[in-house]
Amino acid sequence: MIGAYGSWLADKVLGSGPASLSFRTGKWKDLDSWRSVARGRVLDRIAPVDLGPTPQVRVEYEGTYDGLHVERLTWQLAGGPRSEAVFLKPADASGRLPAILALHDHGGKKFLGWRKIARIEENPWKIQSEHQDHYYGGAAWANEIAKRGYAVLVHDTFPFGSRRVLAADVPERIRQGAGDPEPEDEEGVNKYNAFAGAHENIMEKSLLSAGTTWPGVYVTEDRRALDVLAARPDVDSSRMGCAGLSGGGMRTVFLGGLDSRVRCAVVVGFMTTWREFLLDKCFTHTWMTYVPLLPRELDFPEILALRAPAATMVLNCTEDPLYTVAEMKRADEMLRDTFRRGGAPEMYRSKFYPGGHKFDREMQADAFDWFDRHLKK
Repeated sequence: MIGAYGSWLADKVLGSGPASLSFRTGKWKDLDSWRSVARGRVLDRIAPVDLGPTPQVRVEYEGTYDGLHVERLTWQLAGGPRSEAVFLKPADASGRLPAILALHDHGGKKFLGWRKIARIEENPWKIQSEHQDHYYGGAAWANEIAKRGYAVLVHDTFPFGSRRVLAADVPERIRQGAGDPEPEDEEGVNKYNAFAGAHENIMEKSLLSAGTTWPGVYVTEDRRALDVLAARPDVDSSRMGCAGLSGGGMRTVFLGGLDSRVRCAVVVGFMTTWREFLLDKCFTHTWMTYVPLLPRELDFPEILALRAPAATMVLNCTEDPLYTVAEMKRADEMLRDTFRRGGAPEMYRSKFYPGGHKFDREMQADAFDWFDRHLKK
């Protein structure tokens, strides 16, 4: 990616051995003592922003769809526009349910947020249906797991959907001809998504200039959403999980690694090493991934490993163009080794599927079975 400098950075700066705070160094006698140090360091490095306490939730719509009780919710965080979310559960459910915080993907489409993985109406947006057809086998997977007896919350996170940066709010000279279209305006939506993709460079510089990082914002937003889910009277907050594909998998790595309330986590299509980002694949990935200084302290999969021995699953695809199989497998072995050293090898599961970047129905079935095993006890 950077010519002759790449191998030097990979071998002499990043290094090939366990990072300094890796549990695999053998410096810590147990997972708890390691986690207290390493999790604190990750939090220091991402520099979380203060978005206030658990927000006041407003119910904008309530009804039923496809056998599910549906709520469209909004809340106001300390910065930015109101967050929009949907809550789903079986229409005939009673009592406290196990719960899933379903994390939407990136996909190069910031116009959409929760609509990428959920559906609450008979005639969804065309761009919504196309996205679900492309990545999810035509399924709104948040709906599908709700039908299995879960309370499910899907929220827009920064900067997607309701939390996106409006083109009208930035200087005209950087808009690249984009506006803020209606969802039916396919050309306008494509222009907005192209602008938002290019705008990531400006966003990253701005966040670093403010003394924070991209994970410092979205991890905080995802934790506030987890607060909202945990506070509901129809949710058993001791049985909560999270999952997501791609950018949702990235969010699962951070949320699952940093918040102990997540009892079960499933990462789909986002598992590799910092070395892979450095040498091969950083050009395929969002700025949302990176944390200054952290790679020399913890490798990327070890952020997720901070949750050991809690139930953890990683699903990969062997023809996924965003990663190499070699580094996906090296990341898998780091996770497996951490759980094994921590005395809980059975709490980590991974699987490789044929095909490209996806979370199709076969993969969903495996993920849902894993949740059933660990959240329905």
